[in-house]
Amino acid sequence: MLTQFPSPPFENFTVGPFTVHMYALCILTGIAVAYFIGAARFKKRGGDAGDLLDIILWAVPIGIIGGRLFHVFTHPGDYFGVYPTLEETLYHVVAVWEGGLAIYGALIAGTFGAWIGARISKVRFVSVLDVLAPGIILAQAIGRWGNWFNEELFGEPTDLPWGLLIPVGNPAAPKEFGPETLYHPTFLYEFILNTIAFVILILVDKRFNLRWGKLFATYLVLYSIIRFFVEGIRLDPSGVFYGLRTNQWSAVIGIVIGLAVFYWQSKRHPGTEDSVYLVDRTETKVEKPSKAKTEGETKAKAKTETKTKAKAKTETKTKAKAETKTRTK
Repeated sequence: MLTQFPSPPFENFTVGPFTVHMYALCILTGIAVAYFIGAARFKKRGGDAGDLLDIILWAVPIGIIGGRLFHVFTHPGDYFGVYPTLEETLYHVVAVWEGGLAIYGALIAGTFGAWIGARISKVRFVSVLDVLAPGIILAQAIGRWGNWFNEELFGEPTDLPWGLLIPVGNPAAPKEFGPETLYHPTFLYEFILNTIAFVILILVDKRFNLRWGKLFATYLVLYSIIRFFVEGIRLDPSGVFYGLRTNQWSAVIGIVIGLAVFYWQSKRHPGTEDSVYLVDRTETKVEKPSKAKTEGETKAKAKTETKTKAKAKTETKTKAKAETKTRTK
């Protein structure tokens, strides 16, 4: 009992009239960490952190929408046919703060959002994926603490000393188990494993200088392996196809895609990128002079020309006088 992992002391807190949900706070903290790590890596490769922020502002909202939709449609029994009215159903469908963001849905949609942002900012898309990859998996590690605060997505019962205690009355806990049952803290497993994967990605990138989307492909393989293991012991309802849960199949697809991208990009681009930008940012822009500046320069030029002409005229007269004196002599 002394080594069991306790339930969270609270799920949210209030600041004036606002309610701050810990789940949302964990997600936002993870996003901020991913950006700052990515910005430092982007600047190291010659990029501007402001350009990366513009891309993030496309990727994050689209990623959250995609993650939520993926979760809802892979867990339809939690939303459809549960609430008495359509309004209540729609409310819980969009209530992200209640928990429920599918990582693979967020990855697919967020990657699409990053592609849009990269095209607008004239940044190489694969460069964006590579600089963000380590920060993304660390953000996922931080975000998993939101599942602990929401007391959700835990694993099967366990007799290990670090089992998670779920309070009586939690609708996610199976009724056949008693109040003293401990469950696998899958959020903690994923936090630890994702943090280790973050360190591996940093070290691998430093050692092999992976570019052209190859570091992102490595991230995809690492995370998918982790997710396959963790998903296999989770207790929340999920569709099962040929003995595997939905997100285990997503993990298998993620591994295949990651390996394929790494192989393909290694063949096409064995070296490193010249720049994270699609266009040459070293060219200086020609500044168009203002009207006032142009008029001032024109007047100054005319004044100079007038002085030059007057000087030339004086010199001509002086020269003519000198020649007249010479003839007279």
